[in-house]
Amino acid sequence: MSWLLNLAYLSVAILAAPWLVYRRMILKKRIGDWRQKLFGELPLRNSQRPCIWLHAVSVGEVVQLGPVLEQLQAQLPQHDLWISTTTVTGYEVAQKLYPQHSVSYFPIDFSWSVARALDRVVPSAIVLVELELWPNFIMAARHRQIPILLINGRVSDRSYRSYRWIRPLLSRILPQLQQIAVQNQTYANRLLDMGANPQQITITGSIKFDRVETNRQNARTLEIGHSFGVQADETLLIAGSTQAPEEELALAAYRSLHEEFPKLRLMLVPRHKERFEEVASLIERGGWPLLKRSRISQDSKFNDNANRPILMLDTLGELSACWGLAYIAFVGGSLSRRGGQNMIEPAGYGAAILFGPHTHNFKDVVALLLDADAAQVISRPEDFTSAIRALLVNPQQASEMGHRAQQLVTMQRGATRQTVDLIVAAVAPKNRIKRAA
Repeated sequence: MSWLLNLAYLSVAILAAPWLVYRRMILKKRIGDWRQKLFGELPLRNSQRPCIWLHAVSVGEVVQLGPVLEQLQAQLPQHDLWISTTTVTGYEVAQKLYPQHSVSYFPIDFSWSVARALDRVVPSAIVLVELELWPNFIMAARHRQIPILLINGRVSDRSYRSYRWIRPLLSRILPQLQQIAVQNQTYANRLLDMGANPQQITITGSIKFDRVETNRQNARTLEIGHSFGVQADETLLIAGSTQAPEEELALAAYRSLHEEFPKLRLMLVPRHKERFEEVASLIERGGWPLLKRSRISQDSKFNDNANRPILMLDTLGELSACWGLAYIAFVGGSLSRRGGQNMIEPAGYGAAILFGPHTHNFKDVVALLLDADAAQVISRPEDFTSAIRALLVNPQQASEMGHRAQQLVTMQRGATRQTVDLIVAAVAPKNRIKRAA
């Protein structure tokens, strides 16, 4: 089966090659370390201690791992923790957030790549976040008798429709996982239909809620607010994790409303690093002064109400803390077709949350928020300004909506403890894995 999969991957790679070249040469998209990805040339782990390898695809999953890593370190201090990720931004954020742990890229699922990677890391256990089911990697790990766990498992509607086409393959892969910890019963049922066994599955809830900060006075939030010169009496609208044309909509709303609401401020946080300069140019072409996080000193203050700049967070890994400054939080990727971004973080701070109709990547969270009347949907781009104005006109409504969101986050906590217990149970009885020659 491994070589059939290799052939399929190579076919896809050949078809995708022109697009990959275009992304790299024209769009200037970074691709990360190809030696690690294509050949499994991960850094060689020299330690003889047992090791838990945790794989998180991108930034969101990397950040979610925070409380899991902390609890694993406390319960298994004799273990090394190794973190892999797929994207360049995920890799950079992992290095920044977890400098005490080893960080690498995840190998592409060719048999030679995964074999080399496993031989260099020599994990005692592997933990996959959400739904990373790479057949060659899983089969190679099981051949080495390495237990594999899937945590915070989720199967979106789109993924479920896609995976059903390869159910015969999944029915061979899923039973090789030792434990599957899922967020809810719906995802459990979908995994069972795809070939998992009932005894593998545990419903733990989502670890996304456990790492969410709820205290607006935390040190990171206060430092960011001070550096931007945000005053306590100002009303900050943050449009975060945005894609085109969401920045333009936020700027148009601010242009329309800032004279009527003189305490209103605007901060833009583009989703992708590659768009920072594009969004900065958009702001400056509109005639607005611009203050970028990457270029300000700790003592910078902007008290000129007549000429206050548009704020822009152009650094990685700081949006989660920055949401604590928001009075109104628009969560991007939702008026485009991306499928939305994480709205749990602004909910934890009690911000009044808005997002567009395209939120299928966070369907369950959106359902919880809307059922609790803790968020609002902007159905059409042309409704963006009116939605912001409605909350500014009725601050009590905004405050109550934010309070309900914060209560919801608090009530959903507890998944991390259950998840870590499953990981500890999987690795505790295992002896140290012997290093391959």
